[in-house]
Formats: sequence, structure tokens, C-alpha cells
Amino acid sequence: MFGKIADTFKVPELKRRILFTLAMIVIYRLGVHIPTPGIDLAKMGELFQNQSEGLLGFLDMFSGGALRNFSIFALGIAPYINASIIMQLLVYVIPALEKLAKEGEEGRKKISQYTRYGTVVLGAFQALGISFMLNNSGLALGGILTGSTFFWWSFLVVITLTAGTSFIMWLGEKITDKGIGNGISLLIFAAIVSRLPAALIQTYASLKDDQLFIPKMIILAAISFGVIAVVIFITEGTRKVPVQYARKVVGRKVYGGQATHIPLRLNSAGVIPIIFASSILLFPAMIARMFVGRFDSTSTMYWVLNKIQTLFTQPYNNITWESLFYFVVYSGLIIFFSYFYTAITFNPKDLADNMKKYGGFIPGIRAGRKTAEYIDKILTKITLAGGVFLAGIAVLPIILIVIFRVQFQFGGTALLIVVGVALDTVKQMETHLLTRHYEGFMNKKGSLLK
Repeated sequence: MFGKIADTFKVPELKRRILFTLAMIVIYRLGVHIPTPGIDLAKMGELFQNQSEGLLGFLDMFSGGALRNFSIFALGIAPYINASIIMQLLVYVIPALEKLAKEGEEGRKKISQYTRYGTVVLGAFQALGISFMLNNSGLALGGILTGSTFFWWSFLVVITLTAGTSFIMWLGEKITDKGIGNGISLLIFAAIVSRLPAALIQTYASLKDDQLFIPKMIILAAISFGVIAVVIFITEGTRKVPVQYARKVVGRKVYGGQATHIPLRLNSAGVIPIIFASSILLFPAMIARMFVGRFDSTSTMYWVLNKIQTLFTQPYNNITWESLFYFVVYSGLIIFFSYFYTAITFNPKDLADNMKKYGGFIPGIRAGRKTAEYIDKILTKITLAGGVFLAGIAVLPIILIVIFRVQFQFGGTALLIVVGVALDTVKQMETHLLTRHYEGFMNKKGSLLK
């Protein structure tokens, strides 16, 4: 394995891409530690110490500690993800955008531009809400802006955090273009991995006085390694649809006649459904937390906002009907986005038309529309299985956290994202190695070489 890792630096283009990616990640991690002006960081630390198990702790994990430090990257990449979701949904709703999406590369560039505009708008809105939340918590105007007005402090926060999010978006796009792997996913990967040591220390601290300390730690470790193994197995799993190409004689040469297959991935959407579902669920709870302090604790609006925050926050205590609501909505969103992302990235009709064009057919299935329907039927079944698997892996650790009463933020969602992004990145490196005639990281069966 070490020899294969060394091979990656023998390919000039791959070496350049890897070093560029690492440099961008280092810049991102440096920005996490640059604080936003006007924040009392000591009080911010106390707030996270008291509420590390709730919404703030979950958001901090995905921002890689940026929210705890209230750095210029405190919003993370969440506004970009939300803008991407909204734009992809609008493509299927607004005919003009749908027409634009079918115009090839130029159309995709235009939609990407609209997504960037949406990121700035959502980032500014979230930054404004956070400024209200911190002001209500008494954390504002504790830094270099002491004595200034809330208006100017809030304006500075909005400008700083929105610029930070825009810069992260730019870093992600540059990694995708000039680096290796998907830039946005890699930045999320780096943020989660950076919080792993703190999460492990937190888990140890919450269990060290427990009489069943050793058994619980063993069970949690076994579950984590089991999730990693199952994620790899399912991610690499495919349904092979047999394809036969008709034999064609041109002069003295015979073309076609070979048998092959179409590999339909069980989880073709990868970690995207998890990222989308998590972002959607975080948004209502974040908005409710931003404005709940503006109302009296006896008012109806306070009760509504507090209930929204409870319903859309990952449960850490007893399993209640609010917890069950969260599980159902979270699982439903994961399954929905599994179908949604598969639908926008894989078109059975186009595949069937291309097969017909080159004389290919599925044995026993008529070419053309019947082939498209057959592939779509298979894709529907395996996507459901993949979506249910993703939902189960994401929800199971949350249930175990409630049962064991332990702070364990590095659970199913984080592991799914980390493992999925790592596999996608290794596959791209594999492609570069194979095109330069180097032996890749995987054997002929598609498994990682030992």
C-alpha cells in the first residue's frame, strides 16, 4: 500500500493536484481560527460548554470548530449546500431553468452562477440571524467593538461571515477544478475529521465515571468500525444488468457480438443525501434558535419557536415523540434525496437510446422504451435499498447515544460522509494512476488492496 501511495507522486499531474488540494485545505483550516471582531470568545466557549450536545455542538462539528471560535468561516459551507438544493429543485419547477440546464456546459455555468448568488443571499440571512442570537445571549459587543451600536456590529458580522462563506465556496470550486476529488465534500470531510480528537475526548469524559466504561467503549468502537465496513460494502455494491451487442459484419471485419453489463450502483448518490438532509434539518432549528430570545417565555411565539427547535434538533436524551418525529423526517429526507440525486445524474432513457444506437440490448427486453422502463424499474428498487441503508446507518447511532447516555457526536452521519468522501477521492486517484499505467489502489474485484 505504501508503494502505491508513493506511485501517486510519480505522476506529475496527480502530484500537482494532491498538493493543490492539501494547500487549499490548509488555508481553510487556518481561516477557522481567525475570529470575527466584536465577540467575547470566553463567553462563547462557556455557551458551547453548556450546550455542546445540542444544535450548536452539531453545527460546530460540521464547521470544524469554526462556530465555537466564531471565526470568519463560522457559517461553514451550509449556505452553499442549501442554495444548491434550492437551485436543483427549481430546475424541475421553472421551465426557463430546465431549458437552461439542457444547454450543455454554458447552461450549467449559468446555473452555477445563480447558485453562487443564492449562497450569498442565504449566507447574509443566516449571518444576520446569528447576530441576533448572539446579541440575545449577551455575547455581542464584547471584543474590539465594545461601546459600538448593535447595528454596526451586526453589519460587520454579516459582511464578515458572508465573505467567509463565499471564500469557502471559492476554495471548494478550485479544489474540484484543479485538485483531486469534490471540493465541497472534501472541505466538509476536513471539518469533520478535525473535530474527531475533540469528539473522542468528549466521549471519554462522559463515560469515565461510568461503571460500565469498558463495555460501553468497546461497543461504541465496534459499532463505528462496523459502520465503516458496511458503508464501504454498500457503496461498492452494484447490480449488474447484462447487455448484448449485435454482431455486425463490415467487409471482412466483424464488429460487436460481445457480452457486457451495466453496473448500477446500489448507492449511486453517495453521501449527497446525508449532506442535503442534514442541511435541511439544521435550517429550521437554527432560525428558531436565532429568534426565540426575542420573545417572552410565556408568549405563544416563544413556545412555537422552542418546539421547532426541539423537533428539528438531533435528540441526545430520552426518546420522545419529538425524537421519533426527527427520526422519521430525517430518514424520509435521506430517502427522498437518494431518489432525487439519482434522477438528476442518471437518465435511463438516454442510456437506452445510446444502447439502441450502437446495437446493444438487454436479453429478453425490447430495445428503446422497454429497455428504459426496465432499467428505471431496477434503479427504483436498488435506490430504495440504498436510501433505507443510508437512513438506518444515520439514525442508528443517535438511538445508541440515547440508550448509552454518552456524548458521541462522531456517529453515523459523520462516518458516512467521511468514508464516502474518502472512497470517492481514492477512486479519482485510482483513475489517474491507471491512465498512467500504474497499478491502482484496488484489485480486480474492486476492493481496496491490503
